[in-house]
Amino acid sequence: MKGFIQEFKTFIMRGNVMNLAVGVIIGGAFQAIVNSLVNDIVSPVLSLITKGINFADKFIVLTTEDVSFATVEAAKEAGYATLNYGSFVTAIINFITMAIVIFLLVKAINKIMELGKKKEEATEEAPTTKTCPFCKSEISIDAVKCPNCTSDIPEEEVAE
Repeated sequence: MKGFIQEFKTFIMRGNVMNLAVGVIIGGAFQAIVNSLVNDIVSPVLSLITKGINFADKFIVLTTEDVSFATVEAAKEAGYATLNYGSFVTAIINFITMAIVIFLLVKAINKIMELGKKKEEATEEAPTTKTCPFCKSEISIDAVKCPNCTSDIPEEEVAE
């Protein structure tokens, strides 16, 4: 039993497992933010555009009888099965909104990373080699004679 506990402790303390746990927790919090965005901002705007249609109240009662209910809850209380397509539309809106937010977040992170790389590229070191003007082979920047063709490198070509 001690071996199992030790093995489990080793597994749970690995970086990947801890990173996954943190990701799941942040993802849950992020989902709450996106749900609020959809429910409190996007849905009211869609309701305004669609002249007051509330997607959450859109459903079909699955029966051959001629019945009508104002809400899903009323239909369920009466014992009827319902097809809640409004909830599905809301879930699609949630997904699209979350995908857009994640896309914009990744795009912003990539832009920041790109700016960091540009700064690194700007501070490149001075070249350590040059091309021989005679044989066109790569030689040391300080060379006065080409080791390949044995030509003397003109003074203006020699680094100071």
